[in-house]
Amino acid sequence: MFGLGTTELIVILAIVLIVFGVGKLPEIGGGMGKALKNFKKATSDEEIDVTPKKR
Repeated sequence: MFGLGTTELIVILAIVLIVFGVGKLPEIGGGMGKALKNFKKATSDEEIDVTPKKR
């Protein structure tokens, strides 16, 4: 996955813990989950036609 090994993922997690703290992790995870869900929904939906209709 993106060329990251276990060691790199642990280091990234440790940096995130230091920067944001333990209390903010659920909020950050929830936000990332919602963003991923919206991205998947937007890419799988049909294309929306936004051209103006002629009268």
